[in-house]
Amino acid sequence: MKFGMQGANLGRYASRDGAMELIETAEQVGLSTLWTADHIVLPTSYESAYPYSPDGRIPGGRTDFDFPELLIWMAYVASALRTVRLATGVVILPQRNPLLLAKQYATLDNLLVSDLALGIGVGWLEEECVALGVPWERRGDRTDEYVAAMRALWADGPTTFEGEFCHFDSIHCLPRPRRGTIPIIVGGHTEAAARRAGRIGDGFYPWKLPIERLSRLIQVMTAEAVQAGRDPSVIEIIAGEEKDPNQYHRLAELGVTEIAMGPMGIEKLKRFGDEVIAPHR
Repeated sequence: MKFGMQGANLGRYASRDGAMELIETAEQVGLSTLWTADHIVLPTSYESAYPYSPDGRIPGGRTDFDFPELLIWMAYVASALRTVRLATGVVILPQRNPLLLAKQYATLDNLLVSDLALGIGVGWLEEECVALGVPWERRGDRTDEYVAAMRALWADGPTTFEGEFCHFDSIHCLPRPRRGTIPIIVGGHTEAAARRAGRIGDGFYPWKLPIERLSRLIQVMTAEAVQAGRDPSVIEIIAGEEKDPNQYHRLAELGVTEIAMGPMGIEKLKRFGDEVIAPHR
């Protein structure tokens, strides 16, 4: 079992010194992936329900804390990484221009020594979309199309793409990823996200769910993959923040290969490396 950490760009790690301290420690303890969180803006008040806390509120109740733009943060730490994978966990794809994001990610991929993955989601915060001038309706359809557009741009060019939300004719978007593409990992806690992962994802990241609910979503993902003519066994599954080591074998039986823990301070991360990561290497 591998272990990652969610929210790598938040808290103390939003700062220059904190970010580099995290990278050094993550490499030392054998962390598999650093997952960065995404919000461009956070409204002071919101009616949307945050899906990963019982009260539907962002943990801590505040929206006035430093929340670095995840791609700039990732570019800053990229040169210090050697073995730890860097991934968005997740970028809110309907809010991004897919041509720009494809170029940014391919550029970052060419600068990294370690691996890179693109975690995507449709978003839960309607008020943020409104502030950015992005339509909230049909954001799932927009997400699917943006994935297709980015993969087309990463393939051999020049590229032509004709979609409902995105269209371009005979363009080059260089550089291309080192391996020809970048793994796209679908995040989300809903059956719609599970179906999307099965249909078009290289991975599925249903963060912070009870094992019974996770099992159901994996079944949905698997069925959708089979229906789409894909092999579900090649779809990476990342579970979120399972703190009971006695449950790790159950997650492995479900096909989970990585557990993404919540944000940890440096000392806690070191203890986690000694007590949990090292025995599972």
